[in-house]
Amino acid sequence: MEDMKREIISAFKRREATKEFISNKKIADEDFKVILEAGRLSPSSFGWEPWEFLVVQNTDLRMKLKDVSWGAQRQLPSASHFVIILGRRGSQMKPGSEYLHHIAHDINKIPEDIEKKKVDAFGKFEINDFHLDTDERIFSWVGKQAYIALANMMTAAALLGIDSCPMEGFNIDMVEKILSDEGLLDIEKFGVVAMVAFGYRKENLPYKKSRRPVDEVIKWVK
Repeated sequence: MEDMKREIISAFKRREATKEFISNKKIADEDFKVILEAGRLSPSSFGWEPWEFLVVQNTDLRMKLKDVSWGAQRQLPSASHFVIILGRRGSQMKPGSEYLHHIAHDINKIPEDIEKKKVDAFGKFEINDFHLDTDERIFSWVGKQAYIALANMMTAAALLGIDSCPMEGFNIDMVEKILSDEGLLDIEKFGVVAMVAFGYRKENLPYKKSRRPVDEVIKWVK
C-alpha cells in the first residue's frame, strides 16, 4: 500500500501538459485501451454518461484541425493518440429524450416505473437545483461531467508512464464544422468539449511542478 501511494503521487508530480511528443514513439494498443477504459468507466451525475470519445489518428484530419487549433500546433502532428471529447447537447439530456431512455432501459435495465422516477427526479434536479433551464446551460453542465472522464484518462496515462496534454485552445465552431463535414459529428446531438493528446514527451527537461501550498488550497471543517 505504501508503494502504491508513492507511485500515485510520483505520477502526479511527473505529469505535465506536454507540448510536443516523440512522433515515432507510439503507445501500445493494450496501454491505450486502459486509458480509454478509464474514461468509459468514469462516474457521471445520475449515471447518464453524456460523453463520447473521438480518437483521431487520421493524419489529414489532424492537419485540418491544426489550422483552427492554436493550442495544439505541436501536439496534433506529434501525438501518438489524439482524442476529442464530445458532450451531448441539451436536447439529449432532458426528460423524455431518446438518449435518457436508452441509458435507463437498455444500459441500466431498470423497470419502467423506476425509470420514470429517475428521469422525473433528474428533471427536477435540472430546473430546481442546478437551474439548467437552457440548452446552453445543460451543455455547460455536460462539459463538467466529461471533464471527469478526461481527468481519469490522463491519470491512467500518467500511472502508465504516458504523457498527455488537455487542450481548449481551438475555435469550437470551426472544429465542429470540420468534424461535421467529415461525417464524424452530429451537431444536433453533440458538441466539442475539449481535446487531449497522448504520447511520450519529446524533451525530458528538468521539471519541478509548482502549486499553491497545501494550507492555501485545502480547508478542513471539523
